[in-house]
Amino acid sequence: MPLVFPATPPLPLCPAARRATAAVASAARSSSSSSSSASFDAAAFEAERLRLDAAARAGMESTARAAAAEANPRAWKWAIRKRVWDALEAEGVARDPRPVHHRIPNFDGAPAAADALGRLDIFQNSQCVKVNPDTPQKQVRFLTLSGDKKLLTPQPRLRTGFFSVMDSQMIPVGCIPEACTSVGAAKYGRPIGLDESLKVDLIVIGSVAVDPSSGARLGKGEGFAELEYGMLRYMGAIDDSTMIVTTVHDKQLVDDIPVEKLLVHDVPVDVICTPTQVIFTKTTIPKPQGIYWEKLSPEKLGQIRILRELKQRIEQETGTILPCGPSEKLPPTAQRRQRWRRRR
Repeated sequence: MPLVFPATPPLPLCPAARRATAAVASAARSSSSSSSSASFDAAAFEAERLRLDAAARAGMESTARAAAAEANPRAWKWAIRKRVWDALEAEGVARDPRPVHHRIPNFDGAPAAADALGRLDIFQNSQCVKVNPDTPQKQVRFLTLSGDKKLLTPQPRLRTGFFSVMDSQMIPVGCIPEACTSVGAAKYGRPIGLDESLKVDLIVIGSVAVDPSSGARLGKGEGFAELEYGMLRYMGAIDDSTMIVTTVHDKQLVDDIPVEKLLVHDVPVDVICTPTQVIFTKTTIPKPQGIYWEKLSPEKLGQIRILRELKQRIEQETGTILPCGPSEKLPPTAQRRQRWRRRR
């Protein structure tokens, strides 16, 4: 049985968090000055991100409908996702960006769920935390940076690269809240590659639905969390002992994810934090050991440059050709234009 603990009242912020919070009022002035010096076009970056996000979500909806119509083996996942998305919207707990369908859904109480995570020893004792870039985990990213920890966050859908890493020393005074956004991560973060030497102490992952009795989890259906996990395993940054946490609303807790239907690359969670409780799942689902190339479609491989680099590297190191998975229809994407990048 999972261990369930009620949420506890907030603890006082650490000194770094108080400094960050007190400086929020000056963020706009600092951001403007920093942006000017770096020649970073934040508006263009955000506009392009939103355009590609909308295109990808439209494609995901088409994929979900096709899966249901064709009796796809993964149709059960889409049925659970839709039920949860519908419930969040219908019961008034969904928050912007809306609609929450085909997203890691933002929800009422997301900061409280993040604060519950922030009070856990596994978070407080971590020096490097990998956090997904979605809106409901923004407070987790804030707690990581304001707690003088190193934040590792993936670039959205791995389109423009791999991961960005940053800590509070890299961010101008008052700009930690901005650094917790996708724009801020691109603006202040340092991009890393496959050769980066790092140890990740904790992984925070977004979810659409999660089963507290088994630790089984469903994301939004694109598989990027699994790919990110597999690449970190290849880099030696994580292992089986690395704890995986998700923050969700209580209405995202489900009891009908069939463990026997999960795939080898599906990532389970060890801890679930909601606005009202903390659940230690005691999951027995094996954690993925890396990238399962036989499950990876040529379309997905063609979409993500860092994956192609990793495949080429492994093939050169081993002298063997890695297998490839069956073809699939991916949501429409486009290459991000370069106009938002720093000008040298």
